[in-house]
Amino acid sequence: MQKQVGIGKQDFAALRESQCFYIDKTDFIRQWWNYRDDVTLITRPRRFGKTLNMSMLNCFFSNKYADRGDLFEGLDIWKDSGYRQIQGTYPVLYLSFASVKADNVSDAKKQVKSRIVSLYQDFEYLLENEKLMESEKMAYRHILTEMAEMDDVTACDSLNYLCRYLEHAYGKK
Repeated sequence: MQKQVGIGKQDFAALRESQCFYIDKTDFIRQWWNYRDDVTLITRPRRFGKTLNMSMLNCFFSNKYADRGDLFEGLDIWKDSGYRQIQGTYPVLYLSFASVKADNVSDAKKQVKSRIVSLYQDFEYLLENEKLMESEKMAYRHILTEMAEMDDVTACDSLNYLCRYLEHAYGKK
């Protein structure tokens, strides 16, 4: 049976689960991990797989995908037992701006802030974590409730804050 080409699929898990044709790019995981860069900028033209590669990284590292090695079975990265051990073991912030579409800066900012609040909602369980200080929980709640009025400085800092909260909760960057 021939595999379907999933044109327009940007979700790695959905692509693998639906048995769509996939060109194995998992060696990118190894290359990226071995560089140990603090920041990585991935530039490619539109429709070159940036979002799919980000989704692949998310599925590989995120603890939301713990015990989902099935997504990587038969792919290059899964041949290395060291990488099999770290699959699904990190808190990961996955944030794509692919759907931010606006004709002006003000609307684009609102859409980005909405994505940030949505990301905070995904990790709302952190508010129950005893490792977070009460002041951190208050700041967390503030971002959840102020999307419409969130100033640009708060929006810029919010991702760093969320990274710090996750590090406190999981003991891992």
